[in-house]
Formats: sequence, structure tokens, C-alpha cells
Amino acid sequence: MKFVLRVMALLVLLAVVAGLGFYRYPIWVADRQIRFRLWREGVKSDYVEAGGYRLHYFEASPENTGSGTPLVLVHGLGARGEDWAAMIPALAKQGFHVYAPDLLGYGRSPKPNVDYSIPLAEQTVVQFMQAMHVPRADVGGWSMGGWIAMKLALDHPEMVDRLVIYDSAGIYFPATFGPDLFTPNDVDGVKRLYGMLSPKPFNLPNFAAEAAVRKLQGNAWVLRRNMRTMTGGKDLLDFRLYKMSQPMLIVWGAEDRLIPLSVGETIHRAVPQSVLDVIEGCGHLAPAECATPVLAGTVEFLKSEPPMRGGERTFPFVAAD
Repeated sequence: MKFVLRVMALLVLLAVVAGLGFYRYPIWVADRQIRFRLWREGVKSDYVEAGGYRLHYFEASPENTGSGTPLVLVHGLGARGEDWAAMIPALAKQGFHVYAPDLLGYGRSPKPNVDYSIPLAEQTVVQFMQAMHVPRADVGGWSMGGWIAMKLALDHPEMVDRLVIYDSAGIYFPATFGPDLFTPNDVDGVKRLYGMLSPKPFNLPNFAAEAAVRKLQGNAWVLRRNMRTMTGGKDLLDFRLYKMSQPMLIVWGAEDRLIPLSVGETIHRAVPQSVLDVIEGCGHLAPAECATPVLAGTVEFLKSEPPMRGGERTFPFVAAD
């Protein structure tokens, strides 16, 4: 009986400790859960020397064979490879060899004292592909990552087969927010950011919002340098898009408040061979919050033979599993 009571007391103690740990470090706990789920689904987490830096990346292929059509996914501002968690395993099951690096300054990659410009990020992707011995691939980019992916396709067309962008930056539009949106210093600021990212933001507990403040403030200097170069204007692609030669899919959340659908429509008009997929009921986080229709459209486009060209499609809202 005493042994049973001791075991029960130990279990209660462990539960209390776990609860306190989650309360104090909810983002750390959530990240471990995401990484465990990816590992369980056969997604590899590793590092590679590229451009003089030790970059972290995720990699997945059909049944872990190392085969499949190469597909490089580029995350956005303030993001990391984990943000593709809803898509990486599913794309691997569809026959793609998926690579999702953490750009310099983000995730588990280093944070050197550099300018964090769009050209530097593009160079990082080039060096990552070279280090991974991927001379040519389909490339997808989300938000700022879409800007990087489009610039890569224009500057190095020999490296990009097909291009997919999700709620992408990269051309001028009158923003309704300032750079400080991405570096909130209080709970209200975090909730304002989440409200811009999702039309259906969940009720974030204050302790989780406070953890988000700590994390975002810890990396604020990187985000500020990113934003300074992005808003400078010299790397905008408005007057280059007509040179895009690759088959291109543009995916957009119809209710994106951060980068409105009108931006995607402008890119679509500038690239005649592009296909525009509009995901109803979704915002800027469509590849995460509405992964089912986003995946369906992405896979159909990447597998189409001959490549799909032109036109618009509308997908109904389907929440991610």
C-alpha cells in the first residue's frame, strides 16, 4: 500500500512539474510536440554546412527512401521550418523529397551579425541547395519566403522547375501595419499580431502570449533588420515578374489581412502562365490552418502534366486536421 501511495505521489508531482513547465514555457513545450510528431511521421531534423554556416533543416521523402521529386520550402518572416509541419509529411507521401531549411536568424540556424536582406536569404537558399546536392527543384515559399522563392526563380531559373507561393510578399502594396507589428512588447501586441495573421484567432491565454512576447523580443533585432531591407523597396519584384518563365502556382487565403488577396491577383496578372488558388475562409496562415485544400491544390499543380497554366480556382474552407 505504501508503495502504491508513493507511486501516486510521484505521478502527481510529475504532473505538477509538467504543468508548471508548460505554464512557464508553453512555446518550448509546443515546439517539442511538433518536432515529436514530425519525427514520428519520418521527417528528419538535421544540420548542414552551407555558406559557412551550420543551417538546420527538415527533410522527408517517400517511405524514407531518399527518392522523390525535390521540393524546397522557404519559410517567412519570424518563422521556421516547423511552420511547414502540416505539409511536409503529406507532401512526402505524395512522392516529393521535401527540404525545409531554417533561414539565417530563424529556428535553429545561427544568428550572425548580417543585414538579413532578401538577397542574403536568397543566397542562403542557393547555398543550402548546393550543400544538399539539389541542383534543381520545385520551390515553394510562404510570405517573405515567397518573395525569396520568386527572386530565386528569376535570378537562377536553372535551379527552379515549378514555383509555388503562399500569401507572398515581394511587390508593393499599401500596408495597414508598421514594422512594430512583428515585434510586440506586450500581450495586446501579440493578440493584435495573431488577429492580423488569422481571421479566426484562438483565444490565446495571457501566459502563452507573454511567452510569445519573450520569444519575439529575443529575436526582434533580426526581424527589424529584415523589415528594414524589405521596406527599402530596392528588392521589390514589381517590374521583373513578367520575366518569370516557370510554371507558377499562387495560393492565397481569401481573408488575409496582412497581405491582401489583391496582391496575389496582381502577381497573377503579371505572370500569364500562373494559376491562382483562393482558399475561402483562410487568412495569412493558410498552409497551416487550411492545409487540406492547400495541399490538394499544391499537389495537383506540381504533378500536372503538362504543367497547369493560367486560370483561377476557389477552394472552400477546410480546417487543418
